[in-house]
Amino acid sequence: MEMAAATRDGKNGGVPEWRVTVPEGASVTVEHEVCRAARAWAWVVSCVVVLGEKVSGFAKRIWKIGADDPRRAVHGLKVGLALALVSVFYYTRPLYDGVGGAAMWAIMTVVVIFEYTVGGCVYKGFNRVAATVSAGAIALGVHWIAANAGHELEPFIRSGSVFLLASMATFSRFIPTVKARFDYGVTIFILTYSLVAVSGYRVEALLAMAQQRVCTIGIGVFMCLSVCVLICPVWAGQELHRLTVRNMDKLAGAVEACVGDYFVEQADGKQQPPSAGADGYKCVLNSKASEDAQANLARWEPAHGRFGFRHPYEQYKNVGAAMRHCAYCVEALSGCVRSEIQAPEHVKRYLADGCTTVAARCARVLGEAASSVGAMTTSWSLEFAVADMNTAVQELQSDLRELPSKLAEESPATVIDAVQLFTVTSLLIEVSTRVEGVVDAVDTLASLAGFRSADAKPEASETETKVINPDSDEEAH
Repeated sequence: MEMAAATRDGKNGGVPEWRVTVPEGASVTVEHEVCRAARAWAWVVSCVVVLGEKVSGFAKRIWKIGADDPRRAVHGLKVGLALALVSVFYYTRPLYDGVGGAAMWAIMTVVVIFEYTVGGCVYKGFNRVAATVSAGAIALGVHWIAANAGHELEPFIRSGSVFLLASMATFSRFIPTVKARFDYGVTIFILTYSLVAVSGYRVEALLAMAQQRVCTIGIGVFMCLSVCVLICPVWAGQELHRLTVRNMDKLAGAVEACVGDYFVEQADGKQQPPSAGADGYKCVLNSKASEDAQANLARWEPAHGRFGFRHPYEQYKNVGAAMRHCAYCVEALSGCVRSEIQAPEHVKRYLADGCTTVAARCARVLGEAASSVGAMTTSWSLEFAVADMNTAVQELQSDLRELPSKLAEESPATVIDAVQLFTVTSLLIEVSTRVEGVVDAVDTLASLAGFRSADAKPEASETETKVINPDSDEEAH
């Protein structure tokens, strides 16, 4: 084997390379260390570029989240302000001497109970205070009993009470009413009672310790509620109200868009992509959890604006259920519209006008209902819209009954081709029936919530019914 140094002026700029000759006569060129360093540097640069792109993309997503709803950024500032204010009790000597080392519990309280909405904050604050006071009182009572029972029985009484109360409290969380309203409070009750009951065995000044913790938790709750209510409050009741209006408008757009997509002329026999708003029904189907959560939190909120203490938040859930009942039918209609098996275009023309009219009337009814809920007013225009929709449905049903005879005059085969058209038309008629269910739920809400009449001001009725535009984030905020 021979080793020789070679220089390639043309390719390597005069940099020497090592060439190894093996016994068979072949040679292998060993790359110079400079080339390896260049490749390593290029790899580092590419990693830096990729990392920069990922950081930039992440920053854009963060900015979009804040830009879509600035209240999210404000919420972060509110939490920071509440923590800064409550930390004064820990930093200031006179205040610290008043509450002692338990001042840290106030900071912990702010962290765990500060929520995005006022209802959420009140719910957690009330549950925490009630659970802490009740658990502390019971723990002090058990402590007195155990202390007077003798040193030998004291551990058994304490452990038995923890076992019994923790078991009962945990089981109560399976009760629907307790689960919906006091689940967080039950958890705090178990935690507080266990800490106080167990600590009482080693801590002498148990009463002073319990009193300090109750005071500091009360301070934290008060600070949270003050900041949450006084600085840019976000009301769960208003969020539920706007969500209902927004979903109703999206459902209206989905009905009209689906029917419009079905009867649009297809170019070269290819199915056209769905138009904007055709998938609006999905928002209605996916909003049940949000509606239930907001309705539960809204009941804890004080009166604000037109939302009184006994505002019928439960009825919003019924309106949402009626909309989902309609949205399921719209989903089936959308599946037929996007099916690969379509009726011939010349067959669709027989019912195109009637179906389009019914879809438009259904969308108008839902739009009027959304305007009524959004402005919290009642108007005869909603009843007129329902009457027009029913008239259009009756005309469509008449055309549907006459369609088989018209198709039979052309060719017997076209009757089979129109099966899919019959399905779409039947689903649309069912949608109109379910839209009336939404209107009934809205009428019940208007009656329970005391919506004012908009017909008393004919000139301003159209303006008042559009006070709240649910699709506009700026007005909603």
